[in-house]
Amino acid sequence: MKIHKHYRLIVGAITVAAIVSTFSIAFAWNFTVPAQEVKPVNGAFVFPVSAFADGKARHFEYKISPNERVRFFVVKSTDGIIRAALDACEVCHRAKKGYVQQGNDMICINCGLKFRTDKVNEVKGGCNPHPVNRTIQGENLVISQQEVASGLRYFQ
Repeated sequence: MKIHKHYRLIVGAITVAAIVSTFSIAFAWNFTVPAQEVKPVNGAFVFPVSAFADGKARHFEYKISPNERVRFFVVKSTDGIIRAALDACEVCHRAKKGYVQQGNDMICINCGLKFRTDKVNEVKGGCNPHPVNRTIQGENLVISQQEVASGLRYFQ
């Protein structure tokens, strides 16, 4: 009898944990990652390289006009390269959910596919994050305003 009681307690605890996890994941996957609004200076977005040293993806939003916005993210990948991509892809962009980082992967919030950070800017098409060209100038990461604005079609 005692074993039976403990068994029910353990099964109950596991069931509650599974339900809580499921709701947490469903809640998290229904919203895009918050993005910092950025404005170009002299036709470019300029960020200090040091801002990405920790390997955490940073999400940004460029407001072209009151009704036109483009989101993008920047992440330093496991190979040490700073990479940038639109927060959208060719397949799921209409859902307007973007990507969230989990460890060394960027995950499409809409479909759940995972993409290694060291493949951002390397692989394009399908559900891969759409590449954004960028350059390193001294201690700064520079992304052209036009490069970001050209991704508007993914956010309309």
